[in-house]
Amino acid sequence: MFTIYVYVLDTLADWEIGYVTSELNSHRFFKKDANRVLLKTVSYSKEPIKTMGGMTIVPDCVIDDIVMSETSVLLLPGADTWNNLEHKAIIEKASELLALNATVAAICGATVALANHGLLDNRPHTSNGAGFLEMFSSSYKGQSSYINELSVWDNNLITASSAGALLWAKQIIAHLDVFESNTLESWYAYFNTGDPKHFYALMESLPDNNDH
Repeated sequence: MFTIYVYVLDTLADWEIGYVTSELNSHRFFKKDANRVLLKTVSYSKEPIKTMGGMTIVPDCVIDDIVMSETSVLLLPGADTWNNLEHKAIIEKASELLALNATVAAICGATVALANHGLLDNRPHTSNGAGFLEMFSSSYKGQSSYINELSVWDNNLITASSAGALLWAKQIIAHLDVFESNTLESWYAYFNTGDPKHFYALMESLPDNNDH
């Protein structure tokens, strides 16, 4: 079973995690015999946080509750508050998880937090631009490993720009191997283009539609 820990913090960018959390929590497009997935919100305290969209989230657990295992997955969304000192602990935990070969996925402002900790210095990654990381992280040294794509998947690290939420979600889902490949491609194509043919292909790819 995978446990997906979604780090929540004030000013969390709601849209950046919507695709991936809804699919991993609902299981609606999972393949037969997919690994079980449990989704939890985590923060530095149990106090409610307020997202950028004004939503209130009460964390399920705190950082010390994260199970240190290869089957733990840490999702780090963008926010305007990543420079606050209380978030240093989750980045240290992210470093430990990466060392265990557990998965860490960061988007937008969370990539700056990783850069500040040196975690992007020697790994292929992306963000809102190499200049963005240089602007907001004085210790960033990963310019030679920067890739100008919406989302970059490097083994157990997946990084994305603020405009890359859909591709980021696709890569996380692919990494967890919980969709059939044709289901994932149709899902991505539909939400990327809006073309109804991809929606029908998505529905046809699901296990219940292939049992007759």
